[in-house]
Order: sequence, then C-alpha cells, then structure tokens
Amino acid sequence: MDYTLIFKALSNEIRLQMLQWLKEPDVHFPKNSGTSADPEFTDGVCVGKIQDKAGLSQSTTSQYLSLLQRAGLLEAKRVGQWTYYRRNQETLRQLSDWIGKEL
Repeated sequence: MDYTLIFKALSNEIRLQMLQWLKEPDVHFPKNSGTSADPEFTDGVCVGKIQDKAGLSQSTTSQYLSLLQRAGLLEAKRVGQWTYYRRNQETLRQLSDWIGKEL
C-alpha cells in the first residue's frame, strides 16, 4: 500500500465526501438511478451521479475518482459507455489496521 498516496487522496474534503457517499450508495443516490446493474459489482455508482452530487465538472470529478482509485480506495468497472465506482473495502480495512498498529 502506498500510504502517502492514500493520505494525499484523503486530504481533500470532496474526495472524503465521495468515499462517505459510496459507503451507503442507497442513501446518497436515488434507487435504480446510476447504480450498477451488474450483480458482481454491487454498490457501484455511475460517474455522472457522483458528479451531479458533488457539483463539480466532469473532468474534476474524473480526476478525483481516478486518484481515489490509484490509491486503492475505490474500484471501478466499465459497463458500455459508463464507468461505475465503489469503495474498496479491503484496502479501507487494511488502512484501518495499519493506522491502529503504526500511528
């Protein structure tokens, strides 16, 4: 894990909010509106829905999501022309364990 990259990704309020929204996508995004229909990629939310909620441009939203993905905090899946993102729970668990042991 690249902890420096993870903390860089977490150092922005909107990126933190994105992670919080994706923790409970059913609460933060309308049902059947931008969530992945792929049964193997549950809880995935379309970039457009995240962009709408964040109120950012498409390019800024994509940059933020890309950084979170490079840091390992998000997983992405492309379905046709759409890309869906969800939290990477394993990375978040490992990060939590590391913080508890090392910091």
